[in-house]
Formats: sequence, C-alpha cells, structure tokens
Amino acid sequence: MPHTEMTVGDLIGLLSACDRSAPVLQAMNPFFPMAHRLSQVVQSVDETGQSVVYLAEGRDADTQLGHLPPEVAVELAWQPPVQAPPRRPRRTASGK
Repeated sequence: MPHTEMTVGDLIGLLSACDRSAPVLQAMNPFFPMAHRLSQVVQSVDETGQSVVYLAEGRDADTQLGHLPPEVAVELAWQPPVQAPPRRPRRTASGK
C-alpha cells in the first residue's frame, strides 16, 4: 500500500478553513495522545533530493501541553468513542 505524504499545498488548504488566530498544536503518539506546541517550520531536502518541510515542536519545558482532548483522539481514530460508565446509586449515611 503506497504511503502518500501531505504536501504544503494540502496543509495550506486545510488550514485556510481554520481560525487564523488559533494556535497551531501538534497531536503526537496515538498510544499515549499528547498535545505539543509547534515552534519551527524548517524546509530541507530528503535523501532523494526532494524538498521536504518539517514542523517541529519547541525545546522549552512547556512545549508538551498535556493530554490530547478525548474528542480529538476519537476524531483522529486513535481511540474508539467511549461512553462514561453508568453511575451507581449513592449510599446514604445509614449504609443503604
């Protein structure tokens, strides 16, 4: 199965529908989904001579922002939709 890379044009197209003042975060690690702050965009060339653009997270301690919101992990298909378990009736002070 061939792997297709997202192009800069694809990214610009997707971003053009977003709020221009919204921060850009990177979702990483589908098995332990975390949000990371982006700090750099670097253009380079790969081993075949093709132009490549890298989005990099920062090096500061606060670059990792914490867990990815569950709805984002579900939208990325990194986690299945999960419903909260049913609540049990509360016990009263008398123990019943």
